[in-house]
Amino acid sequence: MPIFLFLTPIRNWGMIILLVICNSTKAQNSIKLITIDPGHFHAALVQKTMYSNVQSTVYVYAPKGEDLKMHLDRINSYNSRAENPTHWKEEIYSGNDFFDKMITDNNDASKKESHRKSVIVLSGNNQKKTEYILKSLQSGFNVFADKPMVIDATGFELLKKSFKIAKQQHLLLYDIMTERFEITTILQRELSRMPVVFGQLEKGTLEKPAITKESVHNFFKYVSGSVLTRPAWFLDAEQQGEGIVDVMTHLVDLVQWECFPEQIIDYSKDITINNAKRWATDITLSKFKELTKQEKFPPFLKANITDTTLKVFCNGEINYMVKGVHAKTSVIWNYKAPEGTGDTHYSIMRGTKANIVIRQGIQERYIPTLYIEPIKSYNENILREQFGNLQKKYPGIEIKKSTAGWEVIIPEILKEGHESHFGKVTEKYLEYLINGNIPAWEVPNMLAKYYTTTMGLKTALKNK
Repeated sequence: MPIFLFLTPIRNWGMIILLVICNSTKAQNSIKLITIDPGHFHAALVQKTMYSNVQSTVYVYAPKGEDLKMHLDRINSYNSRAENPTHWKEEIYSGNDFFDKMITDNNDASKKESHRKSVIVLSGNNQKKTEYILKSLQSGFNVFADKPMVIDATGFELLKKSFKIAKQQHLLLYDIMTERFEITTILQRELSRMPVVFGQLEKGTLEKPAITKESVHNFFKYVSGSVLTRPAWFLDAEQQGEGIVDVMTHLVDLVQWECFPEQIIDYSKDITINNAKRWATDITLSKFKELTKQEKFPPFLKANITDTTLKVFCNGEINYMVKGVHAKTSVIWNYKAPEGTGDTHYSIMRGTKANIVIRQGIQERYIPTLYIEPIKSYNENILREQFGNLQKKYPGIEIKKSTAGWEVIIPEILKEGHESHFGKVTEKYLEYLINGNIPAWEVPNMLAKYYTTTMGLKTALKNK
């Protein structure tokens, strides 16, 4: 079964990755990738590793321009690195009709059956993404979409329609949730499922939620060892989406995944938005130049410019309830992290016996660190016995005393890093597609997630 990966720059849409998987009588497990308009670095991260069931030749359809060049440079860096180099070969079509050309190349009568088993992977500018998802499914493609699949309440209605079409046509629509593969999050989830250690998840209150997740990001960052150049549209909330519906997607997903593992969440009755807010990060013209390598603000950013400062509405907070449990998710974007640091994550799950906490501050040397912090002291022998069961599943983990309880020591071999998680989630998608074994809770919980973020934004806009 071959696959194709596509990336598409559609005027002001930015990059869209399309991963197309097609059946082949000659090689059922040979997947061809077709990349469409690679305008976001997540497109390249899909190819940071090789896959045993994916062909090494990748077909790229894109307009000419800097986005395409940067994508190819990243792929070349993976091919030429000293350790575990990849061996991708990029076959490129560049032209303004790139998307129509891709459809023509893959939709003739002789390829009808293969086309119906294609997978379109979307990653990049989000302005038209939901519409693109819908049209792709209507054309018979499966879809593998980078977050967010939707950035407003209007788009959420299209997403609901998209999932109905996917079900009717037996297609797979799925989003790229890389944070499920972060080891501290995995272990936080595991520990919260141990009643002897954690107890039961608290219900919490508005002032003291049962689960809190906060993510701090930076516009200026390094990716694959090089300074990341941001496309100008990334700083436009109309195209990228506000922070409350963009990065927040990961946090809301983790709340559901950790608090209600393998449980179906019905957004129409299980989600209540209590309050939400959003605010801007100021980007001066000099910082804009440093980020985008462009000398001036483009016209589409004019409405958000005061004097020479661009206001990017990338920060947000949602207080809400899931199945009666209070949760709070927050996203903050700074321009640049202090030297030696990077994006950070904070998370706490409050149990009746202990809190399970992830911190990434100065004390942790900005490394994600997991703690078990009992509400009241309890038998250490019982804790170590329970932890021993977890060690069988994750060899090398240990616990040591900390100020408020115990710190979970995680060996370096389990700390794969964010960029490696793209390979993991792609492998999971391919498993679901090939074996037809996607869990029953995944689709309703994706809808619940995007209902939460889009209704959070709607509430925040009312409160502004």
